[in-house]
Amino acid sequence: MATPSVSQLARRLEGKVALITGGASGIGECTAKLFAKHGAKVVIADIQDDLANSVIETIGPSNSTFVHCDVTDEEHIKNAVDTAISKYGKLDIMFNNAGIADAAKPQIMDNQKDDFERVLSINVVGVFLGMKHAARVMVPARTGTIISTSSAASGLAGAATHAYTCSKHAVVGLTKNLAIELGQFGIRVNCISPHGVATPMVTKFFGADEEAVEEFMGSKAPLKGVVLKVEDIANAALFLASDEAKYVSGQNLFIDGAVTICNSGFKMF
Repeated sequence: MATPSVSQLARRLEGKVALITGGASGIGECTAKLFAKHGAKVVIADIQDDLANSVIETIGPSNSTFVHCDVTDEEHIKNAVDTAISKYGKLDIMFNNAGIADAAKPQIMDNQKDDFERVLSINVVGVFLGMKHAARVMVPARTGTIISTSSAASGLAGAATHAYTCSKHAVVGLTKNLAIELGQFGIRVNCISPHGVATPMVTKFFGADEEAVEEFMGSKAPLKGVVLKVEDIANAALFLASDEAKYVSGQNLFIDGAVTICNSGFKMF
């Protein structure tokens, strides 16, 4: 097998088209910029118009476009996918990244049905719709990769709210089921589960600044000496989107400094 040249590795998504939900800020913004740097045309789908247009300005309008998109609205998702096809001719990468967190209410008796359903509507139904409409155009092409953002809460109990934890478990279940269904068409389906990273959503949840969130999250992970950044999540998405991961499907990739495999109560080390 021929070894990829340095130039090929430098632009790992050359000629590919990616659609990123929640691409206006946080993990989505960082990933959009990284994908574009590696040669991809990027469609950002978000409800934050001003932030999204700022990202487009940074990437450059020749390599990116913005579609206003509420992921709970199927017509919005359909339009975002169709925009990628009409503007760039295809869709190679679907990154279902949009998500929300609810307020911290540890007691289930204090949780409201409407709040629970809102989290699931965005974090689960939104991912389902993204997967559905990505499959709609990828299956006839018999190629493509679908990535979704889950969470370390998908493998660790007691680390997040009931609604958020439930929603991220569901993303993993959808990922695994779809990997089996779409594998016959050459389509790969994976998800990424980060430990807490200081995105606008997470800093708002904790009511703390970026440094405080990083310090708190770092104290919970066994891996020391490094700080989890949005760039680390974007790099994981880049790997899964690239041909380097051509035989990786159905996986939940934890970017968590080993926090989900550690029971700190044992204190052996």
